[in-house]
Amino acid sequence: MPAWGILPITLPAFTITGMWIVYAMALSNNHICPVHNWDYNQSCGMDSPGSCCTLNHIPLVSKCGTLPPESCFFSLICSLGSFMVILVGLLRYAHLLERLGPSLLNTLGLATGWVCAAGLTMVGNFQVDHAKVLHYIGAGVAFPTSMLFLLLQSILTYRMAKTRGQYWTGHLRSILTIVAFLTLVFSGVFFIQKSFVLQHVAALCEWMFIIDVLVFYGTFTFEFGAISTDTFLVLLKASQAPKSYKEESSVSSTAHIHSHAEGLAIA
Repeated sequence: MPAWGILPITLPAFTITGMWIVYAMALSNNHICPVHNWDYNQSCGMDSPGSCCTLNHIPLVSKCGTLPPESCFFSLICSLGSFMVILVGLLRYAHLLERLGPSLLNTLGLATGWVCAAGLTMVGNFQVDHAKVLHYIGAGVAFPTSMLFLLLQSILTYRMAKTRGQYWTGHLRSILTIVAFLTLVFSGVFFIQKSFVLQHVAALCEWMFIIDVLVFYGTFTFEFGAISTDTFLVLLKASQAPKSYKEESSVSSTAHIHSHAEGLAIA
């Protein structure tokens, strides 16, 4: 079913486009400052509304989706994006399970992807100006787990690689992982500074981090084109394995008890 290869491309295409639409809406409503404007003023004069940029107008991704009407679209994009992240994570887990067999790294990759989706849902539905604690909890969950997801998937790509093209995919994902790590660190370091310029840099780094992560998800289209019905059968068998093991253990335990009772009766 090569149609599954469309899903990883749809996630970054939909989310990145949606985020820029939210940014454009916030900018048109004068809720944020343009990303190209580095001239911040603490007081805004009536004669120059175009340069009215304060600490509350820094174009962080979350700031773009704080006030209505753009906040409604921001919540919608984050919620749908989280759902697609869950689907991509599950299909990636099934594909690796089919190719590599059971793996702790693969299970951790699935877990980190789903935890990231949960954090992203909190970020989108609890705006920073109205539910700051819950918003920051969601961001504190989503950003580190997405970084860990990228790292695990890069390692698993090399483990599965057999052809030159697969190794080049691993190289590409490793580069994207390094860029994501650097932009995430710089965004966090600059965000806590009091300088308007450094906080503006933090906003740019945050945008770069999110776009980089979404592009990483898009690279799964290379493998998802090979997903077939057999992949889902492997996933179904893996989900039923613990139940089968319990049934076999129960049968063996019952047989052992019966044999022990028969031994006592004979004695």
